[in-house]
Amino acid sequence: MPIFTAALGSVSGIAFLSHLFASDPTSLSHHHHQSSSSSSSSSSSSSVSSLTNLSFNFPNCCRNSAVRRHPFHAVKISVSGDAKIEAPNGAIEDSSASPENVRQARRSADWEAARAYSERGLIYQGKIEGCNGGGLIIRFYSIYGFLPYPQLSPYHSCKEPNKTIQEIAKALIGSLISVKIIQADQGSRKLIFSEKEAMWSKFSQQINVGDLFQGQVGSVEDYGAFVHLRFPDGSYHLTGLVHVSEVSWDLIQDVRDVLSEGEEVRVKVIKIDREKSRLTLSIKQLEEDPLLETLEKVIPQDGSVDLSSSATSTYNIQPLPGLEAILEELLNEEGIRDIRISRQGFEKRVVSQDLQLWLSNAPAIGQQFTLLARAGRQVQEIQLTTSLDQEGIKRALQRVLERVP
Repeated sequence: MPIFTAALGSVSGIAFLSHLFASDPTSLSHHHHQSSSSSSSSSSSSSVSSLTNLSFNFPNCCRNSAVRRHPFHAVKISVSGDAKIEAPNGAIEDSSASPENVRQARRSADWEAARAYSERGLIYQGKIEGCNGGGLIIRFYSIYGFLPYPQLSPYHSCKEPNKTIQEIAKALIGSLISVKIIQADQGSRKLIFSEKEAMWSKFSQQINVGDLFQGQVGSVEDYGAFVHLRFPDGSYHLTGLVHVSEVSWDLIQDVRDVLSEGEEVRVKVIKIDREKSRLTLSIKQLEEDPLLETLEKVIPQDGSVDLSSSATSTYNIQPLPGLEAILEELLNEEGIRDIRISRQGFEKRVVSQDLQLWLSNAPAIGQQFTLLARAGRQVQEIQLTTSLDQEGIKRALQRVLERVP
């Protein structure tokens, strides 16, 4: 995709803020270098001479008119196969044109160019002229546009994590930035840029479903966490969402209990929406679903373990400390009809002294599901007969664990 570079006149970073979206050449004339012109004997023509001698340093392709007394020419966008900017046949050649007419023609042409960039999704390389509390101010030929901070790519904040976005923005003033125009409305004077969209065009083709990335956690919300992806060049260019349901195989009440801003994580790409420029990521799918575990899988079968599985031994199994109260309370949950400890085994090493309880994702037999409980070296398998589905069982377990001390 072609990248266009606009040669800009020099404008100080502070003085032009009041001209945002106004772009009045008469009010900006003292910011530009005036081209040489013959002196005028009439004081009434001096203001016109000053205006018409403003040099905005446009590409040569916009200066092909035979008449050069006015450097303002309506810009024509030719969005063909090679997407280029050409000088139109309707360039302003009338030497009697008033400064106001010249200004309006110039602005209209630049808005037309902005709409062409927006409609065709072209990348524009613009100069950052300043910043304010909400974002960056970028010049597009004779008009100014705005890039909100949320539309910056994660490259900047990940590169300098200890700086505020305002500090980063000030350091960017005067540099060039690749952007896309996401809104160009001349009526409301809104020209909005996005660096994120430009980076999506550049880097999204390098990503496929199933790819693994090292990432850095950005913002954490109630519904999930945004993670910035690190590419082979070592920089973070794109951001994806890890939904709360993709953070962990465990039931998560608050994502902030698991992830924090700035934390390094490894993620898997599970969905790419190229139309909406969205990536869906997962952390939990990097690991095999622990809910698929059975007693045989928890305790490796090497002939040195004891698995009690006879029917008579079922009644001799004593529940792990604290498990009996949980099972009794679980029986009070709606939809759960029967609970029994079916068998137990002993691990070679102690994984945790605390009681751990989780639901196996092994296929249910009828309405019978399997729970696993562990404490110390001891592991017990529990058969649960219920009309609930797996999500319903998880919620019931969560409620019970909140009630049992």
